[in-house]
Amino acid sequence: MKMDRALAEKFYRQMLLIRRFEEKCVELYSREKIRGFLHLYIGEEAIAVGIMHALSSEDAVLATYREHGQALARGIHPNRIMAEMYGKEQGCSRGRGGSMHLFDAETRFYGGSAIVAGGLPLAVGMALADKMMKRNRVTVCFFGDGAVAEGEFHESLNLAALWKLPLLFVCENNRYGMGTALEFSESETNLSRKAACYRITSHQVDGMDVEAVAEAAENAISEIRSGNGPIFIECLTYRFRAHSMFDAELYRSKSEVEEWKKKDPLPLLHQRWPDINIEKYENEIASIIEEAVVFAENGTFEPLEDLEKYVYSPEAVQ
Repeated sequence: MKMDRALAEKFYRQMLLIRRFEEKCVELYSREKIRGFLHLYIGEEAIAVGIMHALSSEDAVLATYREHGQALARGIHPNRIMAEMYGKEQGCSRGRGGSMHLFDAETRFYGGSAIVAGGLPLAVGMALADKMMKRNRVTVCFFGDGAVAEGEFHESLNLAALWKLPLLFVCENNRYGMGTALEFSESETNLSRKAACYRITSHQVDGMDVEAVAEAAENAISEIRSGNGPIFIECLTYRFRAHSMFDAELYRSKSEVEEWKKKDPLPLLHQRWPDINIEKYENEIASIIEEAVVFAENGTFEPLEDLEKYVYSPEAVQ
């Protein structure tokens, strides 16, 4: 991958947008503007930004409930994401999904899923459809290390390998499935080896390094488009915040968190490209987020009479 200052600035801006957007969400959550569950991506921004860089507009993306970063990096407008967080009908899921169920057909962003490993079988189905229709598309499925303990993980990898599907598996290994450390839930903590058992080409990459992630993604996508079947990338990363806003975070020490913050993907990229104008992007993104909040505040809730709308298709009702 050719890395230059323009690309470094693009990556930095995207990661900063994710970071500041989610920090604003914390503030709004404490003011009860955003309700329900809220899972933050802070610390993991390099993965979403690096992977999305390698995709075309025709490729499909499936993610977890910690998907604000992927949604922003994929190009869903911050206004529509913030309105969704507020539960307003101007949101990308018409206010019906909230934080964990972001969806946008225009950018082929198919969730946001609250079920651990729930996106994996869907990704297999989408990739199979593309292969059968002979479409030159790749499906990318993000999931956490906790998903590896689910049966859907093994079923999905097995079928993807058997059918040589155009599918990129991206495991965001942040070392904790909710409050359980990886070494207490997996006898083999190198998760890329699990994919290799299914004869899937697999790699580990530093998930705190956006350049490393982007290069791995570009190479993987190129291989997949060549018809060589699925590829598995394990991104070693760390979430700086608790699992969710309801998490007391008693399972890890503050010193561990502080040690990982030394690998923060934003300062790391700036150290390599010191000419990046941080102040410029801070000001620009502050305006974007302010606009998103105003948009959400001025949005409207769906009327009560629409409660059953979209529950069944017209054909099913007939």
